[in-house]
Amino acid sequence: MKQNGSPAAVQENSPRPAAPSEGGRLMSLDALRGFDMFWIVGAGSLVHALHNMGDNPVVHFLNTQLSHVQWAGFHFYDLIFPMFVFITGVSMMFSMDKALAKHGWHGAIMRLGRRCALLVLLGIFYYGGLSNPWPGIRLTGVLQTFGVACFLGGSIYILWPRNPRAMVAAFLSFMIGYWALMTFVPFPDLHLNKESVAKLAAQVGSKDPAVLAQSVTGRVHGVYEEGYNLANYTDFRYLPGKKQYGDGYWEAQGLLQMVMATSSCLLGILAGLWLRRQDTSDARKVLGLLGAGAVSVAIGFLLGLHFPVVKKLWSPSFVLVAGGYSAMLLAFFYYVVEMRKSQRWCEPFVWIGMNPITIYLAHNIINFSTLSARFTGGDVQRCLDLHVAKGAGGLLVALVEVALTFLLVRFLYVRKIFIRL
Repeated sequence: MKQNGSPAAVQENSPRPAAPSEGGRLMSLDALRGFDMFWIVGAGSLVHALHNMGDNPVVHFLNTQLSHVQWAGFHFYDLIFPMFVFITGVSMMFSMDKALAKHGWHGAIMRLGRRCALLVLLGIFYYGGLSNPWPGIRLTGVLQTFGVACFLGGSIYILWPRNPRAMVAAFLSFMIGYWALMTFVPFPDLHLNKESVAKLAAQVGSKDPAVLAQSVTGRVHGVYEEGYNLANYTDFRYLPGKKQYGDGYWEAQGLLQMVMATSSCLLGILAGLWLRRQDTSDARKVLGLLGAGAVSVAIGFLLGLHFPVVKKLWSPSFVLVAGGYSAMLLAFFYYVVEMRKSQRWCEPFVWIGMNPITIYLAHNIINFSTLSARFTGGDVQRCLDLHVAKGAGGLLVALVEVALTFLLVRFLYVRKIFIRL
């Protein structure tokens, strides 16, 4: 990283910031990204298998944490996706500077737009592509939300590069704007569940969302219940195609949520700007991330008393809680990997972190669990369950699934095959 201040601005005996890893990358960032993805592509199955073997309180707690909260609340598994967006914001700042220097702001935005559009298309493919006839095609989801958030967050940074105040202003605009929309904009007084919608459809003689919405005379605002809020209504009324949640009436990564996810990307960009500072020691950077993360979590849960912490709404309180935990984990990885130079233990995470989208898509296409069962399922699994311990066969299947995942990412890493968009 380049020295931004004058030599006189930094004392000669002050600690110097950690240097990026090979290729101008921070190994801690790749390791954290891989750690994040690890819980999606194998670790979850391993914990679930351990849970099936017996009622161990520690494993039971882990198993609970590796499931999404139904609506309001927060589990570790709810952190996975927003932390990935946060990490991307951190790393995006470095890549956007290179694109700006080489292509200018217009060219950088065009390149970013092409990459994010490809992410949206990959998201549609991930959820089945064109295998179902319209309207059975799902247009929104994890990769689509990721693409939209990265495009908006990256574009803001390109227009105001290395400007923390601009990033803070943009972040607050998303947070306050979304809160104002969800709190003050009225929508039809209709609970989006099968029973309520079917009853109304029978009364008006139509299933068209526009007709159903117009037939409801009452209006409400400022409610955040499942299937009964502005974001879910917006999906019901305006989002075409297949909708995954609420009996097919709304999406967890819906129209408003996709835009709101930009706030998590902006938090990552702010964290990247902090890490990039040359006039600040590594120790202060770590303490800053830890302190800011703790404050963010506390404020998030406090705001949750008004606007609940809901991942499926990407609520402002959820953004702060997830962003706070992400910042603290980033501080831990930065301290251990970059400052303490303890790196061997995290190499498997780096393998995943260097090819995150590849392994995410691979688990959807290949189905590593099914592949593992071809080696260790059937009579092998039943024999272990019968003669070793209950659930031992399922544990072996999960272990082989994790092993296959690491074999693939290590193969790609050793041969320097990094598929990036």
